[in-house]
Formats: sequence, structure tokens, C-alpha cells
Amino acid sequence: VAGPEGSVKSQSRKFNIKSTDITPGDDFGMMREVMTRRFSRLIKEEGIPDRTQTVSSAEAADLPFPVWPDVILIDGGQGQMTAVRAILEELAITDSVIAIGVAKGVDRDAGRERFFPPGRESFTLPPRDPVLYFIQRMRDEAHRFAIGSHRARRKKEMVKNPLDEIGGIGPSRKRALLQHFGTAKAVSRAALSDLMAVEGISETVAKQVYNHFHDDAAK
Repeated sequence: VAGPEGSVKSQSRKFNIKSTDITPGDDFGMMREVMTRRFSRLIKEEGIPDRTQTVSSAEAADLPFPVWPDVILIDGGQGQMTAVRAILEELAITDSVIAIGVAKGVDRDAGRERFFPPGRESFTLPPRDPVLYFIQRMRDEAHRFAIGSHRARRKKEMVKNPLDEIGGIGPSRKRALLQHFGTAKAVSRAALSDLMAVEGISETVAKQVYNHFHDDAAK
């Protein structure tokens, strides 16, 4: 979350995916859950803002930081932006917030980002444009926040989790499973074929893990 002065850490939020239908790597499913939860709560707590009202710069300076964003920058291109737009339409807030996709350029080079606004052709900004630099800083901060949260959660998972109860799962295999799936909960929901695809996990060990979380399969 960012304002005119840069990152606003007090407004940052992290979400743990709750849906059992979302599998690791399902970026669209995760995006849908996070966006729906984030804005459903905002609508319930704050109501939908009236964008027809305007305030002067002096008045705005005395107002608290708004919890409703003016713009959402989506880390992705047309596909991600379209998916988010559909969620905003379902919540009836397309007039209250704008979603813009930001896709990395050729070879994922910084400075070649392409922007995908709703109802307009995509465009790029000059490499030295201060707006582009500001957006790059916001993206880097968002990545830093997400990575930090992920590492903290993984560390907590490593200390004590259900994987410790499975015979044959030592520290290295436990680490491999958590690195692949993210959390012990995701491991418990994984299909046998997905468990077998983890580096260092044999078919025998994969079946042990799967059977541990699926009692019916072991009978």
C-alpha cells in the first residue's frame, strides 16, 4: 500500500489462503480469494466511497490516510487485470476503484513494464519516468513484504507441524515438502501425484504422506 509519500506499512495486509479448492500455483484462484476477502471486508466496515465528492488539497492534507484505494496495481498483464476486473464487477465497485495490470517487459527487465488500464490500449512509460520509478519501488516493497511474511510462516511451520508425525519424514524431506507446497496444510491437501513430483520424495514416502492425511486411502 502506498500514498504520495511512499509506502504506508500500517495499511499493508497479509492473507493466508483458506479455500481448499485452490492448489499451489493457482495464481488466479489465490488472487480471486484475496481480492474478494479484502474488498468484502472494506464494504462491510467502511461502505462504498462516493467518488463524486471532491476536496481541496488543503482539506485532503487534514484527512487520515484512506483505507479505500484509488488504484490497484496488479502484478501481471491483461489476463490478471481482466480477472480482477471481474471480481470488482461482482462486488459492484468498478466505479470506486481502478485496477491496472503491470506486466514486466521483454526478458522481465525493469524499466520496460507495460500497463494495462481498463478500456484503453496498453502503454509503456519512458525508462527514466519518475512515475515508473515510483511504481517499481512499490512493487519491490510489496515483494519484500510478501517474502518476509512467507519466510516467517515457513519458519513457524518448520518448528512444529503435522509433518513431524509422519514416519520417514526427516528435516530434509520436511523442508522439501514445505518449499514445494508452502505450508503443511497445502501438503495435506496435495494429490499423490503432486507429492511424488517433489524433489527428494519417493513414491513410497509420497504414499506415506498421502495416507497420513487421508485415512480412507490407507484402509
